[in-house]
Amino acid sequence: MDVSDAAALVVTRADGGTGGEDWTENFEELPGGAGVSIILESTSRSGVGPRLHRHPYAETFVIRRGSAGFTIGAHRLTGRAGQVLVVPAGEPHKFITGPDGYEAVHIHANPRFVTDWLE
Repeated sequence: MDVSDAAALVVTRADGGTGGEDWTENFEELPGGAGVSIILESTSRSGVGPRLHRHPYAETFVIRRGSAGFTIGAHRLTGRAGQVLVVPAGEPHKFITGPDGYEAVHIHANPRFVTDWLE
């Protein structure tokens, strides 16, 4: 993670990329006291995603492109580009990317990732 000295405290991708291609990057301990950690994810692949897990804080998914099939507790739904999904603290969840891939920002309401893997 690169952090600029600018007043806005800009965080850029470690690989220098600007988007569009397949990539995933995790950011913890963001500058400026942001109090969140984020995952930036972009893939053209379908049928991939994390196994069932939970966090002791909420996780927000801002879906920018494509779709994914989410399991959140006992609920199954499809999240699509332009939607925001919020998984409450402690709720088991997972997702599988859709046929046109998936691009999203995952916002963890904690400065560091804390994950309890359930499968």
